[in-house]
Amino acid sequence: MATLDIKPIAGALGAELQGVDLSQDLDDATFGAVRQALHDHLVIFFRDQDMSPNQHLAFARRFGDIETHRYAKGLDSHPEILPVVKEATDKAANFGGIWHSDVAFHEAPPMGQILYALEVPKTGGDTIFVNMYRAYETLSDGMKKMLDGLNAMFSGERSYGPSDSEVTKRQALFSKSMDVKLMNDAAAEVGHPLIRTHPETGRKSLFISGIAIRRLEGMTVEESRPILKFLKEHAIRPENTCRFSWQDRSVAFWDNRCTQHYALNDYHGHRRVMHRVTVAGERPA
Repeated sequence: MATLDIKPIAGALGAELQGVDLSQDLDDATFGAVRQALHDHLVIFFRDQDMSPNQHLAFARRFGDIETHRYAKGLDSHPEILPVVKEATDKAANFGGIWHSDVAFHEAPPMGQILYALEVPKTGGDTIFVNMYRAYETLSDGMKKMLDGLNAMFSGERSYGPSDSEVTKRQALFSKSMDVKLMNDAAAEVGHPLIRTHPETGRKSLFISGIAIRRLEGMTVEESRPILKFLKEHAIRPENTCRFSWQDRSVAFWDNRCTQHYALNDYHGHRRVMHRVTVAGERPA
């Protein structure tokens, strides 16, 4: 087993793992330790990695099947790898610049994402993560009781639907740097439990996602708005978060089932290029 050094970076979540070369096939003991670190810290980081696209995919496949992004084009050579790009000339929106759980509006949202930094600005472009276990656990008993058993309705319309909304216009702006498609099927609603149970840890977490969560099942958007507004603001309290500063060849791997994240857009005039691989998940329960 490789000598694995785990250094937490915040009280809520997040840890850097040292002593692991992700370009190599990990022995079972090392892989088990990495997987456990992901369960313990929710998002794990690696520095100074040199991974080819094939090695990136091979590491991800240890955790499950790979899925491609339905609305954004992958690499020509490796369609399973999504290039997350913002060019220096692009002063508009960035990809992921809102609090969200990745494609929460899918029937089976991803298990996790493995993001590899190829080119980052010297300053700016940090990513903030939030612990959604803690978001649930710090709710009052009365709120937990009210939310228990409720489904929330999710939709990708405001991210990838061909409407005239301000958010869709925003998506069209970053499509100058990325090949992003707007499709009618993104408007469909799917219901997921507002409180989900992690299939591996058995812990409960709050399952909300930025603009993707539209309303509570059986309620109108207007009726749902004050409850969802409270939950969104409660989840992202600073004490529930960690912040990661990228360097070239850094890797972040987050458990999409119990976190949200936000990509800061504070590096205008500088190029940022990442490769992202998505590990398929299961329907929330």
